This record gives sequence, structure tokens and C-alpha cells, in this order.
Amino acid sequence: MTRLALIHATRVAIEPIETAAQALWPDAETISILEEGLSVDRAASDTLSPDMARRIIDLSRYAEAAEADGILFTCSAFGDAIDRANSEACIPVMKPNEAMFDAAFNEGERVAMIYTFPPAAGGMEQEFLQAAKARGSAAMIKSYFCEGALEAKQSGDVATHDRLIAEVAAEIEDADVVLLAQFSMASALESVRERVSIPVLTSPDAAIQEIRRRIEANKKD
Repeated sequence: MTRLALIHATRVAIEPIETAAQALWPDAETISILEEGLSVDRAASDTLSPDMARRIIDLSRYAEAAEADGILFTCSAFGDAIDRANSEACIPVMKPNEAMFDAAFNEGERVAMIYTFPPAAGGMEQEFLQAAKARGSAAMIKSYFCEGALEAKQSGDVATHDRLIAEVAAEIEDADVVLLAQFSMASALESVRERVSIPVLTSPDAAIQEIRRRIEANKKD
């Protein structure tokens, strides 16, 4: 059986990605590894410190030692460290938003991204523009912060979380597609779709489909 390691920096990301994995890859065994200190420390820092990067790499090595066939990180604020972990691993190691970005390029060049965890925005914007450059795309991204949504989700108030995100989405103009940046935002998908007339993308489903493709390709090599 294929073993997929899901590595989380916040517990609110666990349910959306485990649900997606169960629906889209039920034959895979998923193991969740949670290190909440990462999100606490990242929220308190303007940059991704060498210590935090080392912890990301150590988590990847731990998952590999646990005989995982692939690793999917679910927090969006550690992109550079995840890239390094991937370069050092013998199995696929994936950032959470790679597949969602790929899907966004098919929707148009004006991309709006709503986020609820401030440290994630800068790195995700950079990753998006790098991906666009690699594709030869002129796509641009504009980010919108949804204040209070993450705190609502963490306190168990999913309805308020979803409503706040939908309200931000309703104010977006001149965009071809809306991205919900964090895995924890997936519950707001339908609420956002009710308020906008353009496509809305989330990370979990696309991420599971892509990490499955990479794992299966790696096993054939």
C-alpha cells in the first residue's frame, strides 16, 4: 500500500486534506504529522528563519524514515524550505499550492488570492510569479487578506470563517479566478461561489491528485 505523509503546521489544515485524500485516493494510507510550533513561530517572524527551515527539512526526513512514499506539506508559509526538502529527499515532497496554481493558469491572467494567515502571502505570491515565468505566462496575482477568519476557524466557528471569506470575495473586481490560499479555507468554497461569478479554486483536491501522480511516477522510475 502507498503511504502518504501529510505534514501540518496547524491543526485546522488536517480535516480538509484528509477528506480530500479519502475521497480521491482511498487506497492510499495517509499519516498526519502535526508541528504547531511552526505556525506560531512563523506568525511571530517577518522571515522564514534558518531554524524554521531546518525543522521543515527534519520533518521531511522523519516522514521518509517512516517509509512514506511521498510527502505533502499543508501550510503555505514555508515554500523555500519545502523546495529544499524536496531536493534532498528520495521521494516526492510537495508544497501545498503548486497544483492549485497550475489550475489557475487555465482560467486567465488576473488571479485574486484570498488568505487568512499573513505570513503565507508573500511567499505564495513569489511562488506564483515564478511558476508563471516558467510557463511563459503573463498572469499576475493580487492578494486579499481576510481578517478574523482564521481565528474564527481555530475557535470552531466555521460559519463565521466561511462568511468572512465570502464577503471579501464579493468585493473583488477585475479578476478571472479566485484562489483560497490555505487548506483550512476549503470549507468556504461554496459560500464564495455563491457570491462570485468566476471560478473559485481550493488547494486540497488538486494537491492530492498531483502528489498521487508524482508518487506513482516515482515508483515507476
